[in-house]
This record gives sequence, structure tokens and C-alpha cells, in this order.
Amino acid sequence: MPGTNAVYSVWNIACGFAKSKNQLLVFRFLAGLGGSAPLAIGGGVIGDVWRAEERGQAIAIYSLAPLLGPVIGPMCGAWIAERSTYKWVLWSTSIVDVLVQLSGLFFLRETFAPVLLERKAKQIRARLDLENGSKREVRTVFDSTDRTWKTIFSKALTRPFQLFIHETIVQILGIYMAFVYGLFYLFLTTIPAIFSGIYHEGSGIGGLNYLALGLGLVVTSQVNGRYMDTIYRYLKSKNGNVGEPEFRLPTLAPGSLLLPLGLLLSGWSAQNRLHWILVDIGLACVGSGLILVYQGIQTYVVDTFTLHAASALAAVSTLRALAGFGFPLFAPSMYASLGYGKGNTILACCAIGLGCPAPVLLWKYGKMIRMGSRYANKQVQINLSPSTASTTPASGSTLEVDTKQNTN
Repeated sequence: MPGTNAVYSVWNIACGFAKSKNQLLVFRFLAGLGGSAPLAIGGGVIGDVWRAEERGQAIAIYSLAPLLGPVIGPMCGAWIAERSTYKWVLWSTSIVDVLVQLSGLFFLRETFAPVLLERKAKQIRARLDLENGSKREVRTVFDSTDRTWKTIFSKALTRPFQLFIHETIVQILGIYMAFVYGLFYLFLTTIPAIFSGIYHEGSGIGGLNYLALGLGLVVTSQVNGRYMDTIYRYLKSKNGNVGEPEFRLPTLAPGSLLLPLGLLLSGWSAQNRLHWILVDIGLACVGSGLILVYQGIQTYVVDTFTLHAASALAAVSTLRALAGFGFPLFAPSMYASLGYGKGNTILACCAIGLGCPAPVLLWKYGKMIRMGSRYANKQVQINLSPSTASTTPASGSTLEVDTKQNTN
């Protein structure tokens, strides 16, 4: 991941020196390639490091950043653009990324269990006594004859697409998250139009209204992170002390209600030119609904595909990224034709139609769908010495190192 962060920093800095629109588009594309890695593997790291009973709070912090960043960014960017040039919008983010890069070099460590076990196996091989014609074979549960860098890269590149094509649970959650993420970016691009066109606020002051969306994200995220784990432990105790990914679904229920409520309140308040605080309250409700749904889906996916969590989240994120690109494109035309009230009412009806049945259906049929998966809930046993336990990920998918005695 530090390598891809470096790629992002280089090309993001280059964006500030672009001499044409085409150069800027190419540099932004290359910067996006580098910046995509942390989003792709972050969920997998959380699945490796935290146990299921503790994973909710970790997800609460991790999932907040990708949503809070686009809220803080436009607010800061508005003031920078007003006082300086757009180039410093790019360069300021690169400065922050360099700090993150330096921190990562010191604090980020490998967490993927197969890699850690392979390293442990190599250490054991180096210490084996090969005297008296004996030969010891040390292998991990993941060893196979075709485990080469070509097969590893091939699987890593194709597994997200295989998950999306073959896994029903990934398709369902991918569509719902795509809609939610599309709404998020729709609001990010329409907030300036609302407060400059209707409430006649300048770019700097108007950008402060992003704080309402950010407040809903931050407060709800931390409250939900704590209670998500509490609910999980309670339901686990009622289920014979056996945890299920479906125990993450209760968080989707309030989120599926808050999201359309916020859409209706913000849309009709802006349409009727009511006090701006009502629009901000609606934005806060939208932020709360977004983060509840986002965290619930992410934690459910990590719990379901623990060993392949990064690939599963990448598969779910495919439609999410497309929706984040597509929704802001049709938003101006929709609001110009229908107004903010009717436009948000249509979106609220879609949010109810997609969101309200989702927790109920997944609670009832989620386990049945998971049981037919080729990737979900693959449990193997860890047998490592106590001295190495501290370096082993506390993952829901556990592994083992096997040592066999062979004589020639």
C-alpha cells in the first residue's frame, strides 16, 4: 500500500502542473489508480486484525474516512479556490498524503494470514535439523503446487469479478451500496447550487453547509460502531455463542428510514425556500442514514468473506464507483426539470424501495445464500506456537502450519 500511495502523491502533484485539460484528466486518472489501493484492501486488513466481536468499532473508524473526506474536501476547497488557485487544492492533499506515507512506512505491517504463515514456515525450515538423512517438509494449509506469483496475481485480479458475477449476496449489496453512494455524491455536487442559487451564499460560506452532512456522518458513525458490536455480542449469546454475519443487519433498519427522511426534508425545504437550518438538518439525516447503511454493508461483507474480504469489498465497490460517477451527471437536469422537492421525493421513494426490504430479506435468507457460496465462511484451524501468536491475525478465518516427517 505505501507504493500505491506514492503513485497517488506523484501524479496528484503533477495535476497542479498540467497545461491542458487532457493532461489534467490523464494525471487524475493515474492518481486515482494509486489512491484506489487503500480503499480496496482496508476492509481486508480489518478482517485480519480484529475479531468479529470487535470489528464494528474498527469499521466505524475506517468507513468514516472515505465518506468524511469528500465532505471536508469541498469545504476546504471552496475557501482555497476563493483565496488562491485550484492548484493548491491538489498540492494540499498531496502534502497530507506524504505525511500518511511516512507514517505507513513505520506503522503498517503485513496482516494477511497466508503471507504471515508462509514467513513462519520459512523460519521453521531454516531451523530444521537435516542431519542423519532426514528431511522435514514444512508447509502451510495454503501451499499448493501452482502457488506461483503468476497464479497469485491472476487470482487477485480476477477474484473480485468472479465474486460479483457468481455471488448473489455481493450483487444484492453492491446494488444497494451503489445507490447509497450515488446519493452521497449527488449531494456533494448539489449543495453549492442550493446555497448559492437559493440562499445566495458565497462559495466559502456556502461550503460550511457541508458540516451538516459531516456531523451526521461523524456522530452516527461512532455511536453505531459501539452499538453494532454490542448488538452482535447479544445476538451471538442468544445463538449458542455462534456468531453470524446477519447479526450486523440491525444497523440497516434505522439507516433505511433516516435516508429518505433526510431527502424529503432537505429537498422540500430548499424548494419552498424555508430557513437554511432545515436544509442542514435534512443533510445531517442523510449523512446519518448513509453511514448506517455503509457500515452495515461493509461489516456484513467482511464477516461473510473474511479471508477474501478485500476482494469482496472490491466487487461491491465496482457499482459504487460507477454510481458515484453517474449520479452527479443527471442531477442538474433532474433538478432543473422537477425542482429539489419532487426530485428528492423520487430519490426517497427509490431509497425506501431498495432499503426497507433489504434488512428483512437478508435476515431471513442471507444465511441460505451464504451457504451456497464458494468463498464465504471458509474456516480452517490455526495451530501456532504461543511465541508467534502475537504476530498472527485474529481473523474469523484461521489457518495452520503443518509439519510432516519424511524419510528418504
